[in-house]
Amino acid sequence: ASKDKDQRGNGGSFKLSYYNEYKSYLSMVLLAAAVCTKKGNVLLSRQFVEMTKSRIEGLLSAFPKLVPADKQHTFIETESVRYVYQPLDKLYIILITTKASNILEDLETLRLFARVIPEYCRNIDEKEISDNVFQLIFAFDEIIALGYRENVNLGQIKTFTEMDSHDEKVYQAVRQTQEREAKEEMKRKAKELQRQKAEALRSGKSAYNSGLGGIGSSPYQQQTTHTPEMTMPIDPTPPPPSRPKPSGRGLKLGKKGADVDSFVDNIIKDGGVVKDTSKIAVSEPNRPVPVVANTSPIHLRQEEKIIAAIHREGDVENFEVRGFLYLHITNEEFSNIQVGFTNNDRRQIQIQCHPNIDKQTFFEQGLVGMKQAGRPFPLNTDVGIVKWRLQSCDSLDLPIVINCWPNETGRGCDVNIEYELQDTSLELYNVIIQIPCSGGSNVTQCDGSYSNSHGCLEWSLPHVDKSNSTGTLEFTAPGDAESFFPVNVSFSMSRPYCDLSITGVVAAGSDRAVSYSSDCTVLAEQYAIE
Repeated sequence: ASKDKDQRGNGGSFKLSYYNEYKSYLSMVLLAAAVCTKKGNVLLSRQFVEMTKSRIEGLLSAFPKLVPADKQHTFIETESVRYVYQPLDKLYIILITTKASNILEDLETLRLFARVIPEYCRNIDEKEISDNVFQLIFAFDEIIALGYRENVNLGQIKTFTEMDSHDEKVYQAVRQTQEREAKEEMKRKAKELQRQKAEALRSGKSAYNSGLGGIGSSPYQQQTTHTPEMTMPIDPTPPPPSRPKPSGRGLKLGKKGADVDSFVDNIIKDGGVVKDTSKIAVSEPNRPVPVVANTSPIHLRQEEKIIAAIHREGDVENFEVRGFLYLHITNEEFSNIQVGFTNNDRRQIQIQCHPNIDKQTFFEQGLVGMKQAGRPFPLNTDVGIVKWRLQSCDSLDLPIVINCWPNETGRGCDVNIEYELQDTSLELYNVIIQIPCSGGSNVTQCDGSYSNSHGCLEWSLPHVDKSNSTGTLEFTAPGDAESFFPVNVSFSMSRPYCDLSITGVVAAGSDRAVSYSSDCTVLAEQYAIE
């Protein structure tokens, strides 16, 4: 009897704990969304409020037992929650809500969930759901925020889910640029070393005594140097020199100090001629614009990616700019703030803030702050607080236009390429225009510099602004007109392409200004003329 009493007592406390948990949920509307089979196997579950794993598993495992066998209903009510569900072939889409929620709004939300799933799954079966589970979770998060339905439609959900962070792509693009620069520098240094060996042999000295015997630097080193071209008369009968033992000193990429100067002095002493050529320069691509380091407890970072697909006739198939505003706080003292962020762009830009941000204050006053008063921002992490998107098919919105005119001749093609900066208020850095040219090329005119690499002719311009808003590259190469497409363009900018600006940072609930630091990164992620 005592044992039975203890069990009843424990059961009463167990029910009381669940009662308290339900009571905390009464202020919420939608607790969770799930997709399960008709046998009760859960394929996907997303909770929108704080719930324990055992609790959500208990609710979902109880659902198949509550579904009536011969009756068709759209909802089931229990003592604590309401199940709103809809069959999808052999599956169920289920919404678990509180009993205080509006059943009509729940049914409308359920229909939107049911429309979202076919957008990401070709077939409504277990395999497709499992393969696309994360895409579905991201879409569910756009529909529900903290238990409440967002005012979005199916098109907006697809747009928002595509605007994920591209940090990995940015890292890969920067790394590829560094690798390409290092390879070009290694090739240039190898040619320079061979030339120095030949010059040293002609002057009767060993190439190793010049202090340039080898390459000993990391292939990812970014710093590069430019050494003038060295030419000297050739002695018709040079005596065969003896090869002394190498000194073991190595060349380091990016070091232009006394080694190069001493070698130039030796050439001059031996009667050689050192000169700079005034012909078209051939150089490696320029380094990306450095990013400013976080120097303040509050750091704001604007990031934009530009994507463009353009037909060779000039028609724009797609032009898109995706932007993010990130906040990084390192001091808890400044975690409760509001960021001034305004849109001065007259074009139609889609702007969305984080679900925890007060949207009314943002759109009416231009202040980005937490929805819950007194709630601080997270510390020591990049928090995406605002994202935006500009999409257009108007060629006037393009930052730079590339015209490629290949003219077929009997021995190949005469190619004329021209760039034009449409908005002269913009400044582009590290502009690289890549033209497929596998058979080699003979450049006759070039504004800027060029190099041949991996079957492409790379036209490089370190800086493009209103002072050099147009430029031309002319060359001849074997092939037909189709072989010079697609033309790929990469560049960076130091200010955002969309006119969205940070106006300041203030303490939440007051007008007291708070100091902060900021930087901006704009990259052409994919810019192709096909």
